[in-house]
This record gives sequence, C-alpha cells and structure tokens, in this order.
Amino acid sequence: MNGRKAQAARNDQVILDAARAVFVADPGAPIAAVAERAGVGISALYRRYAGKEDLLRKLCADGLKTYIAEAETALADEGDPWNAFAGFMRRVVDADVQSLTINLAGTFTPDEDLRRTSTRAAELAERVFDRAARAGALRPGVNVADTSLILDQLAALHLGDEARTAQIRHRYLTLMLDALRLTSAPPPPGPPPTAEEVTRRWKV
Repeated sequence: MNGRKAQAARNDQVILDAARAVFVADPGAPIAAVAERAGVGISALYRRYAGKEDLLRKLCADGLKTYIAEAETALADEGDPWNAFAGFMRRVVDADVQSLTINLAGTFTPDEDLRRTSTRAAELAERVFDRAARAGALRPGVNVADTSLILDQLAALHLGDEARTAQIRHRYLTLMLDALRLTSAPPPPGPPPTAEEVTRRWKV
C-alpha cells in the first residue's frame, strides 16, 4: 500500500471509529456529528459514504466480519470443544461486537451483502456451539440463540470507564459460562429463543 492509500485507509478508520462512538451512544445522531467527532469536513465523509445508512451498514458489516473471524478461530481449535466455545465468547465480548446489535438493530435497512454476512456469522456460531454440545459440555435445553442474547446482555453493561466495564463484562460472562456448563442441571424454564425471534429486531 503506497503512502496515499495508507493515509486514505487511516482517514477512513478515523471516520469509522467516530461513527461507532457516535451511533452506539445515540443511534439517532445526525451524520454531521460523525464528521465533527472525526475532525473532518462533511464533504470528506460524503465522498466515502453516500449517507448515514451506508455508514451504518459498513459498521455492522465490519462487526460481523470480526465475529466471523473469531468463530473461525474457535473452529480451527482442535483442542477441547468447551475451551474453544468459551474462548470464542470471551473474544466476542472483548471485540464488543454486540454493542452494534443492541444499539443499531432496526435503525437502518440491511442490504443483501449484509444479510449474507449475517447468515454466515450465524452458521459459524452454530457450529461452534454444536461442537461443544456434542462433546457433552453444555447444559440441556439451551441453544445458540441463548448465547447470542447472553452476549447482548453483556454488551449492555456499562460501569465506570472502559477498563472497569471490560472487567464487569468478563465477570458476568464467567458466571454465565459456569451456568452453561452445568450439564447435570435441568433445562432452563421456557423454550429457548428462536432464530426468527432474534433476527426480528433487524426489521425496520
């Protein structure tokens, strides 16, 4: 990558970082707030993104690609299936992918590329979950959609600064993982969430 392209990539990342911060805090914020936070002119932003929805789709696509990469890492782990599953959950919490879901779902219209990426992410997560389940490492009566909603709940936790928030999220992730590993426990009450229930929130 030459110097000009490298600078353009850095500028784009500044815009994306600003967009994530702005829209996770306030999904209804105008795109001008992103330009202000990024320290760029609004025209520079529009040269890269046609509008707010285009920017939101890019943010969520990048989040899904991170999620996919972590799932692929878990599936490539030929060791203990439980450790691969738990490691996947911890890395997704560290990446804070779910903050995009809980704050941006339903605020824009996903395009076909984003739907395909989302389907791929869901398929890989199910494979990670199923491998742990087949190994007898998960309690009965839970499914992969349960883990998706657990990650959403953890992303909603905010306490103090970023470092303290990360500590709290991992504290409660550990408690939830311990609960998921109670293989002798009875199934949780009520039926688990369905894929349709989990994805319904993305409909505008």
